[in-house]
Amino acid sequence: MNLKSELSKIFKKALIDSCVSFDHDLGIKKSSKNQKSDYQVNGLINISKKMHIDPYELSNKIILKIKKKKFHKKIEIIKPGLITIILSKKWLEEKAEKMFSCSRLNIVNTKKPKTIVVDYSSPNVAKEMHVGHLRSTIIGDVLVRVLKYLGHKVIKVNHIGDWGIQFGMLIAFMLEKKIDFKEKIDLKKLEIFYQKAKKKYEINNNFARKSKNFTCLLQKKESFCIDIWKKIVDITVKYNQEIYKKLNVSLLLKDVKGESQYNDHLRSLVKDLIKKNIAVKKNGSIIVYLNEFKNRNGKTMGVIIRKKDKSYLYSTIDIACLKYRCQTLLADRIVYYTDSRQEQHLKQVTIIAKKAGYVPLNVLIEHHVFGMILSKKKQPFKTRTGDNIKLTTLINKAIEKSTKIIKEKNPKISKKELNNYAPIIGIGALKYFDLSKNRNNNYIFDWEQILSFEGNTAPYIQYAYTRIISILKKSKLHKLNIKEKICLKKEIEKKLIIQLLEFEEIILNISKHGKPHIMCLYLYELSSIFSSFYETCPIIFAKKKKIFLSRIKLSILTSKVIKKGLNLLGIKTIEKM
Repeated sequence: MNLKSELSKIFKKALIDSCVSFDHDLGIKKSSKNQKSDYQVNGLINISKKMHIDPYELSNKIILKIKKKKFHKKIEIIKPGLITIILSKKWLEEKAEKMFSCSRLNIVNTKKPKTIVVDYSSPNVAKEMHVGHLRSTIIGDVLVRVLKYLGHKVIKVNHIGDWGIQFGMLIAFMLEKKIDFKEKIDLKKLEIFYQKAKKKYEINNNFARKSKNFTCLLQKKESFCIDIWKKIVDITVKYNQEIYKKLNVSLLLKDVKGESQYNDHLRSLVKDLIKKNIAVKKNGSIIVYLNEFKNRNGKTMGVIIRKKDKSYLYSTIDIACLKYRCQTLLADRIVYYTDSRQEQHLKQVTIIAKKAGYVPLNVLIEHHVFGMILSKKKQPFKTRTGDNIKLTTLINKAIEKSTKIIKEKNPKISKKELNNYAPIIGIGALKYFDLSKNRNNNYIFDWEQILSFEGNTAPYIQYAYTRIISILKKSKLHKLNIKEKICLKKEIEKKLIIQLLEFEEIILNISKHGKPHIMCLYLYELSSIFSSFYETCPIIFAKKKKIFLSRIKLSILTSKVIKKGLNLLGIKTIEKM
């Protein structure tokens, strides 16, 4: 149930019944804390201006149409035309009952399911994932979870960097050094090999020629090159899957579709772009000139799609990829999670694909950019030597720190419980800290804030959940069918219900904009309101059975919403803390 949507339907109908045409947003918003009303309608002033009607007169017309509706206790106009609403407790009680009795919390599946491709994580092969991959991985995963929950067909894609000159370098280096895969080679060793190969490539012309030659042989699928390449990819993918499992990220092996899988389509794609007069040959290269982009000299920018040596670039691969997603997967919407540095590249690729007719006009292509993770000095978050911090190091440190905190708070905890709780709390806190920040912004990494039990943090939300579970266990009613209806006696109970009824609105907002921080803020506010409710309203020791059962139902409903909200963020709950 979407509270804002319900109110919007009521006011839209009132406008139509008043013979008022409108295309403006009604501006229905929750009132701020210092206001006496619950909701307000802000958009009637703009509508009245367009219709050349006095806003106060229009607001009066609307109120006359809805006065007999049951949703409000009090509704009034503040000049020039702002409508404020105090919601009826009885109406809220009915909506809460529906939410309580529904396994999906009265959140309905979308009536128009779409096929949505979400491209996220996308690490490079032969390199360990680092801190920079955290955001693309966990933010993308939240969108996937939310879209699936709403009933869309979601195609997860881990578009790994498994093709290109770096493999020519690695093959040349490994053959030169006679490195045998019969020896135990892990991803750390592969990354060292790559670093050495890259350094040699930059200073040794002979090695650079060999690397380029092996790259071309790989693209032509020479068996010995393919054999080495497969082993490198397998080691990387296996390692990454272990990271995803620890992070509770839903990406699986079947979701991996790397750059290499488009290799066979590149030649025909380039031919097609030439045939359509989109690409031209120049000095041995094949280039697409885009009037939409200018270089430093103000001239039309060119995007190379095939080099002189007949090798292809990332742009060519990404155009082929976009074509595949639209024409084979039949995507209605494609969402990319990469940092802002990829913005121009993706815009160019999209324009070329659209000009070629590979992307239908109705397909939405979105680039959900995100900011950087910074140190306390507001510099990119790296090791003292300037290297990117490995993601596995960050995960291990989160578990280590949460273990220490749990031991301090509960010295008698068993080893089994400690081993179970520490990863859930530590990794949950790490993920939540990132997800709670607006993805458009940079943020400063701070372990003290991450694992704090106060404020907008995972431990605070998880603790609120365990407190509710403890209340329900003491009541011995949490698994029974409570027939008594919810009844709101105090203002804090009403406030709690309103917050609970806004859950669907939060989910829909994330499905549109891919911003998980909205859910984090919502869960924090819900947990804070429940804390006030718990302190103000006796639950187990309520004097009347009717009130006791109503408050138990409110507690159960709150626990369900917190659990589902954290689940959509990819964060686990525990029943004891």
